[in-house]
Amino acid sequence: MPTNVLGTELKCCCKKPLTGFYRDGYCRTGSEDRGLHTVCAVMTDDFLLFSQACGNDLLTPVPEWGFSGLKNGDKWCLCVTRWKEALEAGWAPDVVLEATHMSALEFVSLEDLKRFEFKDQEAK
Repeated sequence: MPTNVLGTELKCCCKKPLTGFYRDGYCRTGSEDRGLHTVCAVMTDDFLLFSQACGNDLLTPVPEWGFSGLKNGDKWCLCVTRWKEALEAGWAPDVVLEATHMSALEFVSLEDLKRFEFKDQEAK
C-alpha cells in the first residue's frame, strides 16, 4: 500500500464523490498520472472559484465523465502543483494528511501541508 505524508499507510480520501486519478478513492499516483493527483483536499467555494479562474473547472458537472461537479466540503484528490499554486495565491484548501500521498512532498513541504491540516469536526 502507498504511504502518506506522515509515513503511514495511505488512507482513502473520498468515495462520494469518487476521486483519485484511478477513481478508487485514493490520492495515489503512477507513471500515467501526469497531473500528480496526490493531495487530498477539502473543497471550499473560494478554492473552487480560484481553480475555475485558472482553467480547471471543478464546479461544472460533466455527466459523460460521470462527474457531478464539486461543492464546498467535498474531498477531492488535487494535483499537487494546483494546491501549491493556490497556497502561493492565498486560496489553499485544507488537506487530509493521512490521505495525501507521500510524493506530494517533492513539491510542497510537510510544514505547509500541516498548516492546512483538516480538522474533522465530526470526529470530536
